[in-house]
Amino acid sequence: MATSEQTKNQKSEKTEESDKKQTGVYVYGIVLADVEPGDDATGVADGKVDVVADGDIAALVSEMSVDRPLGTPEDLRAHANVLDGTSRVAPVLPLRFGAVLTDADAVKEELLAAHADEFAAALEQLEGMAQYVVKGRYVEQAILREILDENEQAAQLRDEIRDKSEDAGRQARMALGELVNNALAGKREEDTRKTVEALGDLTDSVNRREPTHEEEAVQVAVLVDVDRQDELEEAVGRLAEEWDGRVEIRLLGPMAAYDFVVTQNPAGQG
Repeated sequence: MATSEQTKNQKSEKTEESDKKQTGVYVYGIVLADVEPGDDATGVADGKVDVVADGDIAALVSEMSVDRPLGTPEDLRAHANVLDGTSRVAPVLPLRFGAVLTDADAVKEELLAAHADEFAAALEQLEGMAQYVVKGRYVEQAILREILDENEQAAQLRDEIRDKSEDAGRQARMALGELVNNALAGKREEDTRKTVEALGDLTDSVNRREPTHEEEAVQVAVLVDVDRQDELEEAVGRLAEEWDGRVEIRLLGPMAAYDFVVTQNPAGQG
């Protein structure tokens, strides 16, 4: 017959085993093995960010409960904050959001050891580089006025519906809406081309992102040497001056190179 102390120990062992089964290792990205997360780095589910190293490369990780669902806005922000904060001091290869492995050994074997050469080469290429995003949004009244000034048919339709009821002017409103949307698409393409041209001396790595809003003028991601950030800011500033009152433009970054080197999650993860 087991003593009360033995029963207590058995229960304790079972609890520890259960805890181990319920936790996993969330992986943010790949860095060189000598990179250390900041003391204030906070990951998904408020987890403490740590590194798991294998040779010259390592993974940024934090422990989390595997029973906890992922995908809240806070989770997405935590994922980005860990990667962007790291990118300011060292090259980092982002993993797509949601990569969870069973434990540190799995991180070493299934991720780091399996792709060591690939990761090392990519990190070398990213040395001294960071991603920046140029985002511009049309000033609604200004761009509409510009379209009406340039498009006689659109101006005629505007005049036609001015004094009509909603029902009487429905067809004309639909036609005007289509003309405006087509004109916006053309202007977006031209303004994006102009933005890429303005940044051309700073980078060969450019990703033209698809618009996420009908009034979006520009959304371009670029990979730039961080030592040239001042030049990038000046180039964007010149565009802002030229488009003053027409496009509200801003520069985001430095951030991890999501648009250029995002690493696929380990098989079956994320």
